[in-house]
Amino acid sequence: MSIEYNLDHRGCARIQLSREQVHNALNDQVIADLIALIERARLEKAKAIVLSSRGKHFSAGADLAWMKSMAGNTREENLADSAQLAALMSALNRAPMPVLTVVQGAAYGGALGLIACSDIVIASGNASFCLSEVKLGLIPAVISPYVIRAMGESQARRYFLTAEVFDAEDALRLGLIHQISEEPGQVAEQLLDQILKNSPQALIAAKQLISDVSGRPIDAALIADTAQRIAEIRVSEEGQEGLAAFFDKRPPSWVS
Repeated sequence: MSIEYNLDHRGCARIQLSREQVHNALNDQVIADLIALIERARLEKAKAIVLSSRGKHFSAGADLAWMKSMAGNTREENLADSAQLAALMSALNRAPMPVLTVVQGAAYGGALGLIACSDIVIASGNASFCLSEVKLGLIPAVISPYVIRAMGESQARRYFLTAEVFDAEDALRLGLIHQISEEPGQVAEQLLDQILKNSPQALIAAKQLISDVSGRPIDAALIADTAQRIAEIRVSEEGQEGLAAFFDKRPPSWVS
């Protein structure tokens, strides 16, 4: 089985790459399975997604056997493969619930797209990162919108062009990851505990708010939009419960 999935007792979806023999490399089947599992988590109304990998490495990027098979494909067949990868990045980026990703060892090529599409990324001290596509005569096209958003255009100019390997400290400085720990899984669980104390509907609304507001000019339309959002959520069921719990000095109903 290339990917393991379960919805835990707290309603969190656990998605774990399990192709240790090829360093959790991505191929067409893995990509299709990841898309399906992200959709499954949405349909099951998972409170969060925790994305991780078995073994020494998070993901070596594209599977070499898959890349070799694509080399002989037509332009239309390559376009279909690329569209599938684009669909995966979009699905993870648009997941309504918080996405926490745990990284260890190598995270190369398309793996950086998964990282850049996550909400919170915790990496081990031995993690290494590389946008290696130009070494192979390729470009990181599909993942570029998300990676550039995460690290910024100036840094992308360097790492897209050099294909150099950089470490966890550099990834933290660049904004690709949020924290370094020798126990990244444990830190992710602690953050998950914190997230689960929050309103499920507010978490979804907060993610949508970031997506909708980011990059927009602060004009009259945006000001009116944000005012409407806070007004609507104040009178929502969870908004009312959260405020009542705060003033009553008790846990809100969504905290088990």
